[in-house]
Amino acid sequence: MASHVKNAVRYQPADWFTSNYTISTNAERQREASFQTRQEARFLSNETDSKTKWDQYDNNTRLADRVDEIRKWKEILEKSLADLDKEIADLTEAKDLTEISLQEKEVPLDVCIENLTTREGRQSIDLVQDEVEHQLHKEMEVINKIKEKLQQKVDESFEQLCLLQEARQQVLLDLQDKNIALGIDIDQYNLTENSPGISYKPNPTRVPKGSTTPQQWEDFSRYNKERADAEMRSSTRLREAIHHTLQECDNDLEAQKLGTEYAFRKRIHETERAKKELEWQKANTEKEIAEMEEDIRNLEQKIRDKINPTKLAQTRLENRTYRPNVELCRDEPQYGLTDEVKQLAATKAALEEKLRQAQHGLDCLQKQLQRIKDDLDVKNNSLMLDNRCMASREKLNVRPKTATDNNRALTGIHRERSMYLA
Repeated sequence: MASHVKNAVRYQPADWFTSNYTISTNAERQREASFQTRQEARFLSNETDSKTKWDQYDNNTRLADRVDEIRKWKEILEKSLADLDKEIADLTEAKDLTEISLQEKEVPLDVCIENLTTREGRQSIDLVQDEVEHQLHKEMEVINKIKEKLQQKVDESFEQLCLLQEARQQVLLDLQDKNIALGIDIDQYNLTENSPGISYKPNPTRVPKGSTTPQQWEDFSRYNKERADAEMRSSTRLREAIHHTLQECDNDLEAQKLGTEYAFRKRIHETERAKKELEWQKANTEKEIAEMEEDIRNLEQKIRDKINPTKLAQTRLENRTYRPNVELCRDEPQYGLTDEVKQLAATKAALEEKLRQAQHGLDCLQKQLQRIKDDLDVKNNSLMLDNRCMASREKLNVRPKTATDNNRALTGIHRERSMYLA
């Protein structure tokens, strides 16, 4: 049985050579493409390695610069915080001194009121609106104005302390954020490719909500520092004003105290002079009364001494009326006895008139002596009251040196100083 031969496609020699050439050419092309790819891959690998290293270096440098910048602002804020703490302490001390001074003004005010009340005990003509009373009212007015000034400074200090505390809190919060950011950036700076804990993160290039620009970041810290500086400047001016006010108030109060005490001493001197004058008048009046009483007794005796001579003269006249007849003559004895009786009557009348005048004078002297004694009692009372006022003012010369001494002087009990602001 004859076999069947399959008809195969027959190519021409040219096709054969063409096919061989094509395969060879394609192989060479593919090898060239592969070589180009391998060269590009090596170049890209080297380039990316260099780029990665340089990027890491640049970012390490940026992190280092950022750490330095954060540290710089951290140091600035730490200094501002320290300055704020010192300024708060200084202003608190100034405020405490002002409050102590304000409390101390209660003593002179109480003394002034006590003096005015004490001097209300003056009597009669001595209850006068003198220079002392004028100075005491002026002293009370000065003290009240001083208390208003000091209370105003206390209120201003409290408000300024609140502003300082707000600025301090803002600086402290900023400083805390700086410390956290500094720690984070230092940790990132210290990370390497071989550090544990590094891993892929989801969407690491996202922009977190609340992100700020470097300018905003710097402006925020600068604002906190400038605000702190501004509040500290205001506090410094306030402290200077407080110390000036304290000194001014002490000077005003001391000047008024000296004026009031000078008026007291002058008034006491005038009263003592008036008292000595009254004592001199009293002594002379008593002496005059004694002499007047002696003269009255002498006048009364002289009047009594005229009784018997009068009786004698009248008896002689009466008995001579019994002469008989022509013997009843108006002779010289008759005229003489008549004149004697008249003279005795006139003498007695003159003596009695003078006695009445003397008794009236004695009564006036005794009334005047009583007025002198009453006025002398008034002067003694006024002297006692003014000296008591001067004695009470001695406590104004004693100043408490500590808060404890001040509290004891004001209240008589021990009380610790209270701090209004931490």
